[in-house]
Amino acid sequence: MSEHSLAREVCAFYEWLALVRLRHERPPFGIHAVQVERQRVAVSEEVVHRTPFCSLLHFKKEVPLRQPRVLLVAPLAGHFATLLRGTVATMLADHDVYLTDWDNARDVPLSHGPFGFDDFVAQLTGFLGWLGPGTHVVAVCQPTVATLAAVALMAEDGNPAQPRSMTLMAGPIDTRIHPTKVDELAVRTPLAWFESNLIGVVPMRFSGAMRRVYPGFLQVAAFMSMNLARHVDSLTDSYLYRVQGEAAKAEVIRAFYADYFATMDVPAEFYLDTVSKVFQQHALPLGKLVVFGRGVDLRAIRHTALLTVEGENDDICAVGQTEAAQEMCSSLPPYLKAHYLQTGVGHYGVFTGQRWATQIYPIVREVIHDSERRREAVHAPQG
Repeated sequence: MSEHSLAREVCAFYEWLALVRLRHERPPFGIHAVQVERQRVAVSEEVVHRTPFCSLLHFKKEVPLRQPRVLLVAPLAGHFATLLRGTVATMLADHDVYLTDWDNARDVPLSHGPFGFDDFVAQLTGFLGWLGPGTHVVAVCQPTVATLAAVALMAEDGNPAQPRSMTLMAGPIDTRIHPTKVDELAVRTPLAWFESNLIGVVPMRFSGAMRRVYPGFLQVAAFMSMNLARHVDSLTDSYLYRVQGEAAKAEVIRAFYADYFATMDVPAEFYLDTVSKVFQQHALPLGKLVVFGRGVDLRAIRHTALLTVEGENDDICAVGQTEAAQEMCSSLPPYLKAHYLQTGVGHYGVFTGQRWATQIYPIVREVIHDSERRREAVHAPQG
């Protein structure tokens, strides 16, 4: 039927209707194999550590390979971790990848208690400790702040599991720099407004009944409203590609929105803490961030290589906001620091899509593998 234009139009229309709707269950990653050099290697998902709010997911290769171990930190911001499917798929060729797979807060029983920013930092510290020394961490967007805090506290404690390298991608490290619409809204709006208008209670039919949450659909609606014309154009393109028989182009758009419209609720404590500490108080860049009663001092980071990555057209985390970490980590020597600005991409283009795979990822890979080589050189036998 796909050979007939009318049939293509009908199929495209129904696919479009199915796509443009919100879903509340995590889609599958669907990564079953990866090309490692000239070998096709099977991949399976394995939950290796579980907490009430997050699973540590390992993308396990069927054959043992000596590759750098990477913890990929996904945002807890209304989308499931599958939004990083392309990030994972690209990194798997050269790395042993683990991922923070956050649970939908509506499904977490109230008996597990609240989950705030401090708990997020503790979660990362716990995962890095579980993975052990030699791990590299890559944080995307929102969790870059918590990742910096976790690494700083681990460094201050002399924790042997502090990561070997840290890549921060398109994150709100210092939102005073070139503030976006998101940043401006947070600054001019009292925290009480966010709590009164954006926080809901999970209905009784879910496992997390009575838990206070920031509903995921509100986050998606907010992001879409910022670039509504662009989203409409993209969804229209997906329909036209199907009608014209350009299935590959249509599939790229379909895959993105299948994840984009899969929404999850966020614990209210974490959402409000993030608005307050990151966007209103600017606690980290001002040296005032406190986690479980401990001040976070980024000067404690002395041995973890740092890479910051930004997108030229990012209207969520503007240029300069992530790079700010470079100056803030003042104890790191210059040879352990690197920054990269990718031209022609917006927020999502930093960690997914063609330019991520062909231009940004090679730099991320080089920083990680260079850290590995440097470590091996230090521990190589002398003479």
